[in-house]
Amino acid sequence: MLILTRKIDEAIRLGEDIRIVLVQIKGGQVRLGIECPPHIRVLREELYEAVRQENVKAASSGPEHLGILPRQKKSPSKNSNQT
Repeated sequence: MLILTRKIDEAIRLGEDIRIVLVQIKGGQVRLGIECPPHIRVLREELYEAVRQENVKAASSGPEHLGILPRQKKSPSKNSNQT
């Protein structure tokens, strides 16, 4: 793990596209600003872990759970030759 010391308004760069700025220090907390391309998802670790656990749970579901999904009705095809 790389550990850096930063002051307010100082930044860290990750590659060309990601910039992390120390915005505020208040009590025992720091506030970070993160600038990155929109295709990069940024999550707090506890939220990331919750999403990961839900994905594992969903992936381990067997086909027997598919029966609870709503069934889509097929609409009759329209014949364009009729007037």
